[in-house]
Amino acid sequence: MTEFSHLTKNDQPAMVDVAEKKITHRKAVAQCIVDLPESALEALLKDDFKTKKGSVFQTAIIAGIMAAKKTGELIPLCHPLGLDNCTVDIELNDKQQIVIRCTAGIEAKTGVEMEALTGASVAALTIYDMCKAISHDIVIREIKLMEKTGGKSDFKRP
Repeated sequence: MTEFSHLTKNDQPAMVDVAEKKITHRKAVAQCIVDLPESALEALLKDDFKTKKGSVFQTAIIAGIMAAKKTGELIPLCHPLGLDNCTVDIELNDKQQIVIRCTAGIEAKTGVEMEALTGASVAALTIYDMCKAISHDIVIREIKLMEKTGGKSDFKRP
């Protein structure tokens, strides 16, 4: 693609017209990394990732799924989609980073990349919110599309 998809011939913003597209199975996976300072990580590990606000990971998973479902309301030119599937997986990797992966799927005329990216982002923001009392030195980084299938092209990050 050599042109922006959300602009008219006159360079005005517009939703992409998907009326002529074929319905296919669409899937997208997005990933986000959260770096916690050692003090916050130690506190979470000590209490099995639970805080007075509840389980950090469980709350972030629910928030990520809820956000993915609301993407069409949050991103101005996104199509509102009724997702067929959405999962958020959160784990602590060997570098002591929290890795969030959101997978969204649908049978539709348009893809679900934005839903997966939104889900991963809001899950990360929820972790920040639940840990900020311990430290504001939390870094959310590397929000990226890992793969997408369906539609005109597939993509997989190496």
